[in-house]
Amino acid sequence: MTSAAAFQIAVERELDLVKIAPGSNPPVCKIMDYGKYRFEQVKRDKEARRNQHVSEIKEIRMTPGIGLNDFNVKLKSGIKFLQDGNRLKVAVRFRRGREMAHTELGEDILKKFADECAEVATMDKNPKLEGRYMSIFMSPKVKS
Repeated sequence: MTSAAAFQIAVERELDLVKIAPGSNPPVCKIMDYGKYRFEQVKRDKEARRNQHVSEIKEIRMTPGIGLNDFNVKLKSGIKFLQDGNRLKVAVRFRRGREMAHTELGEDILKKFADECAEVATMDKNPKLEGRYMSIFMSPKVKS
């Protein structure tokens, strides 16, 4: 039908004539209450934003000479971060030159940390040395 006829029908029903696909030939239009449509769209968008969880990257830092109890405390907080749905970066800092000579100690600590968290998380990347830091990234396992 012509756009004038469609517009006349929309005026008679006290509704709006909305172009759905203006680029097509002929243009596609729909008769609707546009104010109500916009209101419902804004309502859906607000609901989607409310249900959205923003994932953060939490970081835990250790040293190669970390004690067992300190390691366990860091492990507990790391598991808590992962259970909350956040990603986790675990880093070992080599402070002294003699620590840099034994980077395998830091790698062992990171692998042990990843093994302990295996129930709640997966390791994204293998231990990687960047300057004086060796780090891994962990993501929480998807709950099924």
